[in-house]
Amino acid sequence: MITRLHSTSIVVSDQEAAVRFYTETLGWTVSIDNVMGDSYRFVTVVPPGGGAEIALATAGMLGDRKHGSPSGISLFCDDVDATYRELSDKGVQFTMLPDDMPWGLRGAHFEDPDGNGFFLTSAP
Repeated sequence: MITRLHSTSIVVSDQEAAVRFYTETLGWTVSIDNVMGDSYRFVTVVPPGGGAEIALATAGMLGDRKHGSPSGISLFCDDVDATYRELSDKGVQFTMLPDDMPWGLRGAHFEDPDGNGFFLTSAP
């Protein structure tokens, strides 16, 4: 039986820069960081409180996937407007300001430095 989602992957141009963004800017922690062979590093980050991890893959690790596209990943926070202000003050680029969604939650879209898009919303 499947019990939970472990991780999903996005493509980044520079793993070290991505690790810095996710840990220093977003406040996440590195969960896994293993070098596998001469050119493969498997590194994941996880938000405070745990949950599913995001693997930060470089070009070629995920076939022809490239960085800079919507990830399809939604992230929960306690307060969308407060989180928007906090992250904006840290230089995070939002592509959609906080707004009420048709399904009743409040949400916003932001991008990491590689242009990978995320949906930020509050838990119901």
